[in-house]
Amino acid sequence: MRKNLLFYSAIVGSAVMLTVIQAPINWSGLAWVSMVPFILACSPEVKVKRLFFTTYLVSLCYWLGNLYWMYPVTPAGWLAFCIYTALLWPILAICLRYCRIKKIPLFLASGVLIVGAERLQGLFLGGFFWRFLAHSQYANITLIQIADIFGAAGVSFLIAMVNGLAAELIIAAEDKKIFKIGNLLKAGLVCGALVTAVVYGQYRINEADKYIKAGPLVASVQTNVPQSVKKSHQSSEEILDELLQNSNASAKAGAELVVWPETMVQAMLEPKILGLLAPSESDRLFDEILREHSKNTAFVLAGAYGGVPEIREDGTIYLAKRYNTAFLYKPDGTAAKEQYSKIHLVAFGEYVPFRKSLPLLFNLLMKFTPYDYDYTLDSGSEYTVFEITGKKGQTYKFSVMICYEDAVPAIARRFATEKGEKKIDWLVNISNDGWFVRFANDKVSPSTELNQHAAICVFRAVENRLAVVRSVNTGVSCLIDTLGHIQNGYIAGSLPHRAMARTGMAGWLVDRVPIDKRITFFSRNGQWLDFCCAVCLVWLMIMPVLGRFFFRKRPENAQKQAKKQE
Repeated sequence: MRKNLLFYSAIVGSAVMLTVIQAPINWSGLAWVSMVPFILACSPEVKVKRLFFTTYLVSLCYWLGNLYWMYPVTPAGWLAFCIYTALLWPILAICLRYCRIKKIPLFLASGVLIVGAERLQGLFLGGFFWRFLAHSQYANITLIQIADIFGAAGVSFLIAMVNGLAAELIIAAEDKKIFKIGNLLKAGLVCGALVTAVVYGQYRINEADKYIKAGPLVASVQTNVPQSVKKSHQSSEEILDELLQNSNASAKAGAELVVWPETMVQAMLEPKILGLLAPSESDRLFDEILREHSKNTAFVLAGAYGGVPEIREDGTIYLAKRYNTAFLYKPDGTAAKEQYSKIHLVAFGEYVPFRKSLPLLFNLLMKFTPYDYDYTLDSGSEYTVFEITGKKGQTYKFSVMICYEDAVPAIARRFATEKGEKKIDWLVNISNDGWFVRFANDKVSPSTELNQHAAICVFRAVENRLAVVRSVNTGVSCLIDTLGHIQNGYIAGSLPHRAMARTGMAGWLVDRVPIDKRITFFSRNGQWLDFCCAVCLVWLMIMPVLGRFFFRKRPENAQKQAKKQE
């Protein structure tokens, strides 16, 4: 009973610690020991089936609980993602058990396997890079600077190494072998990696002033509209009026670019479509209002819907493609020809899987979606670069990540560089996190998703040395500098001073965007570390199976060998 209690408590204990290390609780110090009980539970003495089913059950509860904010939006998506992602824990546990049997150093095995599992988490339904060990350290500015080489995976690897070493020393202490020269060498290697990361981080911070210059004043407008209100389309004009009011205040404070959240302009702003509509149509009216607003005011980046119209044989017009798009309006009252349509769509939120491949399953899943009609959007394909002119005549370039695109490292990297050269000055993230709040008694209650989303975005800034301007419905709207600081305060604005407190409210802020000339190793080479770790994890998953298949002794061969020995 004592062994059973310790086994179950260890796995549950790791799940609890992995929960509290992330925002908004932020007990980030526990991350360095959060996986120790889990690693110790993966003992060679534990049977594989028991280890698999126990870790899967705890993992499933962990994900279902920590992604609770997905359930009201898409129960099917929430359940599907949790069922898949929960499988990574038992796979990780069995691989760690195998490493312990083969006497592979746990500090190294833990780093490789945990980072590999995090990478595999991003494969299902288009990818969901959430709740990594690294994300718990978003406020540890010195440590996370290594992300410009390794990406967020480097920080996760370092934390996992420390966890593996601690577990290894505990096992050695139980066997009274803790002071063996091998353990001292392992401790020295891990401590050396930690010290190197801190020294490198401090070096990057100290050199920043040489490479960073002040950019233009950019404003972020934040609305506070729950999705339940937004999707009714009954408040479209009220939402637009509030956006215009805060946008005017931002422009008066000196903003040269004003950023609005994702799809908060509830209209189709594609010029090819607008040209087909009557002047009295609401989409045309919204477009005219935006043109008039931006005229002699500022550049305005608005999130709305785009599409491609086509004509049927009977002469009727229909939308052949529908996009989630960012449109730029210029101070001369015209719309820029450049527009960005979201590339990385969210499963169940923006499309339902299996529409063409498995129609029966598609129709079943439609019953669990937030709408009662096929709302599927199409993916964009162009990594658009927008261009604005500052008040002093300078030209600036930026790109837009919509919604969860800021959680996908590959997307920010594609925007950042081209042929090894930096092609933009900063990134913008527009998002509608109003999906993930509760609305009762005319009050918005934020979920943990809002703070966690902002924390993840920090790593895109460090990986590519690009500041990120976030404009998010219900929050968190903020400026993240190229060192990963989520900036508290601003030059002008109405939102709270502390950035992570800007949830469940409306407002605006204006601040000066820093422009960093540094081109990073990560921007040039991508997610090389987590890819290598994922390959190692997959190889370790299949190696025992291949070994049994190719190297097991066949009965007839065993009999022949026995006769020869006789």
